Amino acid sequence: MATTVIMPKQGQSVETCIITKWFKQTGDNVSVGDILYSYETDKAAFDHESTAEGVLLEILFPEGSEVPVLANVAYIGNKGEKLTFELPEKNIPATAMPETISPPLSEKKITLASAIEQSSKSEVEAKIVRISPRAKRMAKEKGIDISILTGTGPNGRIIAADIDTASPAKHENDVTYKRPVPNITSGGDYTDQPLSNVRKIISKAMLASLQNSAQLTHHMSADVRRLLNAREKVKKEVAENSTRQDLTLNDMICWCVIRALEKFPEANSHFLGEQIRTFKTVHLGLAVDTPRGLMVPAVRNAGDMHLNALSKALKSAAASCKKGSITPELLQSDAATFTVSNLGNYGVEIFTPVLNLPQVCILGVCTIINRPASLGSNIFGFVPYIGLSLTYDHRAIDGGPATLFLREIKTEIENFNLI
Repeated sequence: MATTVIMPKQGQSVETCIITKWFKQTGDNVSVGDILYSYETDKAAFDHESTAEGVLLEILFPEGSEVPVLANVAYIGNKGEKLTFELPEKNIPATAMPETISPPLSEKKITLASAIEQSSKSEVEAKIVRISPRAKRMAKEKGIDISILTGTGPNGRIIAADIDTASPAKHENDVTYKRPVPNITSGGDYTDQPLSNVRKIISKAMLASLQNSAQLTHHMSADVRRLLNAREKVKKEVAENSTRQDLTLNDMICWCVIRALEKFPEANSHFLGEQIRTFKTVHLGLAVDTPRGLMVPAVRNAGDMHLNALSKALKSAAASCKKGSITPELLQSDAATFTVSNLGNYGVEIFTPVLNLPQVCILGVCTIINRPASLGSNIFGFVPYIGLSLTYDHRAIDGGPATLFLREIKTEIENFNLI
């Protein structure tokens, strides 16, 4: 009997996902663990691995389709197996059904060809605006007239991203407004491609951050001899004992940042317009570079973890982002209270990180550079220093407290003790 492949539900707020690429085609052999397709929510991108073995009998949604969560997207079975299937309404919650899906047919089982034909006919005959449930709810909350929008989803469906970028004030009297659909064009020496969903999210967030906050960056450097000695000690112990947990410099720096935040809780806050919300524990955001783009997962309750637990949590969050299995709720900008962005491995000597609003601070960690410094007793030599760049929202924190907080991070690093 054929195995159903469904669209996973990534978080409570996700109602639909967009299939971006199929890695297997109809008729291909499939093994357990093979990546079948990639898909995107409005927060992140993921890969879906097969849990069944056999032949990919049928693909129900092509690339670019916006699919309700828990909907059937494909079938895996034996070669030559005749395919019949249950209608998708049995697998899709009512709240996740697309606006253009027609009422259930009287027959419980139909052939695949008939199902596709009926589905296409229903969409053509539908007189309502094609819009996902989430987008419809957002439009109602923002007071946006969906009849004047052109969606960028499959078959012109209006999706959440369209509502998020539409302005009711701008288009209130513009009944001819149509949101342009990006097209791939090419010339003799260039190719234009539409932005991926993840890249749209990143660009929108970065622009909104710079437009809606008063950002200022202070730079400082810290002597990292103690951190480097601790790192070498850990590496040696890991080589001698396979059960010894490895700790990276980034793990140690994040640990030092948390200790500094405990002394300067005003930096562990969200700026909410008319109020500042200061948190009692640290939910640490970690900037992760992935093939799909920048992701910033939150390690919840990082302030309550010992160093080994923090290291495991940071590595797990980064691996989940790169694999595409991170929980979308952990990528929400308000899931973390403070973010660390480490570009030291790339050799970056100084940079200005952008705030992940509503957070009021973000720390940029730079590369290590040997600088001349006093070694005591009128002796000078080269000392390894690591660059620290703190961007803060001047609406929430003044320059003096921000500098003291950055200096406390420096102090924690220079007095780090591996215990």
